[in-house]
Amino acid sequence: MLGLAASPNSTITIHHNCISSLILRALPSCKTPKAYSLFGSSHSGELRQGLKRVRFVSMMATNEAISKVGMSGSSSSLEGSKQALISLSDKSELAFLGNGLQKLGYKIVSTGGTAAALESAGIPVTKVEEVTHFPEMLDGRVKTLHPHVHGGILARRDLKHHMEALSGHGIGTFDVVVVNLYPFYDKVSSPEGVAFEEGIENIDIGGHTLIRAAAKNHKDVVVVVDPQDYPALLEFLEGTIDRPGFRRYLAAKAFDHTTAYDSAISQWFRIENGKDQFPSRLTSNLSLKSSLRYGENPHQKAAFYLDKSLSEVNAGGIATAVQHHGKEMSYNNYLDADAAWNCVSEFTNPSCVVVKHTNPCGVASRDDILEAYRLAVRADPVSAFGGIVAFNVEVDELLAKEIREFRSPTDGETRMFYEIVIAPKYTPKALEVLRGKSKTLRILEARKHEKGKISLRQVGGGWLVQEPDDLTPENIKFNVVSEKRPSEDELHDAEFAWLCVKHVKSNAIVIAKNKCMLGMGSGQPNRLESLRIALKKAGKEVEGAALASDAFFPFAWKDAVEEACENRIGVIAEPGGSIRDKDAIDCCNKYGVSLVFTDVRHFRH
Repeated sequence: MLGLAASPNSTITIHHNCISSLILRALPSCKTPKAYSLFGSSHSGELRQGLKRVRFVSMMATNEAISKVGMSGSSSSLEGSKQALISLSDKSELAFLGNGLQKLGYKIVSTGGTAAALESAGIPVTKVEEVTHFPEMLDGRVKTLHPHVHGGILARRDLKHHMEALSGHGIGTFDVVVVNLYPFYDKVSSPEGVAFEEGIENIDIGGHTLIRAAAKNHKDVVVVVDPQDYPALLEFLEGTIDRPGFRRYLAAKAFDHTTAYDSAISQWFRIENGKDQFPSRLTSNLSLKSSLRYGENPHQKAAFYLDKSLSEVNAGGIATAVQHHGKEMSYNNYLDADAAWNCVSEFTNPSCVVVKHTNPCGVASRDDILEAYRLAVRADPVSAFGGIVAFNVEVDELLAKEIREFRSPTDGETRMFYEIVIAPKYTPKALEVLRGKSKTLRILEARKHEKGKISLRQVGGGWLVQEPDDLTPENIKFNVVSEKRPSEDELHDAEFAWLCVKHVKSNAIVIAKNKCMLGMGSGQPNRLESLRIALKKAGKEVEGAALASDAFFPFAWKDAVEEACENRIGVIAEPGGSIRDKDAIDCCNKYGVSLVFTDVRHFRH
């Protein structure tokens, strides 16, 4: 007859037969328990007194059992043993890690699939339920959320009362925690998508808690979330390398891991709940892609990060471009390539854009992409030299040869030199030809960046967030406000110039004709100076051309509007909205120039 027993993990168990035995001990005058009925008997008073004695005896036996367990310890706390807890979704290099820890004398405790994988590799493993003496439950939602796990992780070894508490409860310590999380991001970002309930089930709770607990107590527990850190971990544990700050480095990486995980979850909930464009708290999940040689200038250190936000998954853009050839990308290369790619992606017809210092200095659209390329370069060959060339159609062998051999229009002899060529696709022969142009030429293959993505820009101490300027000529009306109406060709040129000017830094003026940029002026403090630069580049071809301005003209007479009219511009496209709009209209009427208002401004700072 056994009433109370202490299990090896300090759990006190009351067996089913203990009540009867305790009643017999509490009621010695009774010959048999059958004489007592819980529903009333002549001995009910004696029964109540007996039950009080049962509670007393039970408490005494329980306390005695707990005391014995505290003295003897538990199966999870072998005196002097070292323990590692491993629970992985990504099981890359698990056998390498397990063998390494075993050789260093670590007892490995693991969960479910990870434990099975270790056993399959022939590595001894203790399942976590042997430590907790509690099975997995709720379809695996609860596995490691137990004092015998978290007490062993969170206890500070330098605090006596922490260690006494562990000893009193028979809890062993963990020295190493290796955990990564359910693939929530991969699940919800997959092209086929997931049902809401499936997404919920891929939110890791236990693993997340283990990582945070170990990272908090990193002084005593080494936490690892990345398989790439396994070799360094084993070297550190072996003592073959001295790495000051290694524990903190891994702890910081662990918190980065959980932060990115939580960020993806909150983004997913916002998407599922309906787009919240400007939430009260905005997080961005950035992942280091590469260190750069330097920033804008050689004295500035720099790096390039990929935006892993769910809104950017499979959204294209220059950040995800494939580099087929050439030197590594620089900070300025990324900026210029982004400007060129965003601009050329706006056009539906076969087009070429040449960019220098983020400004398009040449743009042309033609059915023949070879002709478009030549025209784009001729718009400003001096600026095009050393620039970025982008196409919105596949580059074939003929176009590649033209890029390689084309001579500068300034002297007809010097081969054009470019930093980068960008296109949505290349034929194998085209890549072969372009690789032969220069060892340093960067050849990028990119996908068009999806519209509707918010734009962020940093200022000291904060970020500006706005909707993108995604409008195209098809989205707006060109309202004729002058007496002279533009011809159909002039209106098409105005639309083309207006699409170009949105990609030019303010104050911006673009002059174009026959779907070809003739000249542009950018970044000047006043619009008149930008106009004069554009007119100078356009030269004699300005007559009858279209002019687009990114913003309204504050003055007309003896200013930009009149000067444009005097140079025989055919049509002017501007937003309108100035208190002197009537002056601009009157000036155009005087010179017989068409004027259209778009009601859309294109500032670009």
